[in-house]
Amino acid sequence: MGDLFDWAFHLSQGEHAWNNSTPLAWPAEQERFFAALKRFDSCLVSTEPLKADPERLLQGPIADALTHVGQLTQVRRLAGSPIRGENYFKAEIKAL
Repeated sequence: MGDLFDWAFHLSQGEHAWNNSTPLAWPAEQERFFAALKRFDSCLVSTEPLKADPERLLQGPIADALTHVGQLTQVRRLAGSPIRGENYFKAEIKAL
């Protein structure tokens, strides 16, 4: 997932750069994921124009990430450890 959001960031900057990162220990991998997500998010909310079509960002790395989340959810369910459902339309969501 971290690689996907690194790729999304690079695409938004007009670069096609994919990196197959070596997996890190879980805490470091979490930090890397959230750092990549934040960098991509900061790019999206910036006043600087994107150097990639938003539609292509959505149908590329963002759609890939959503697919992988679904796959992980399915595997957890099959393993007997399902993730609690959430209705995000009704959920209270706060920007940090």
